[in-house]
Amino acid sequence: MQDAITRDAEVMHGTPVFRGTRVPVETLFEYLEHGDSLDDFLEGFLL
Repeated sequence: MQDAITRDAEVMHGTPVFRGTRVPVETLFEYLEHGDSLDDFLEGFLL
């Protein structure tokens, strides 16, 4: 899992993001908390 997530002070002010993106990991948790599926998240941010 550590390879999928990165943290860099120059990318999103150090917020943990998915490697190769500017999508915060926290956004995935927000999607899931609101009842959205993993597919919804992927369609909205990674595809």
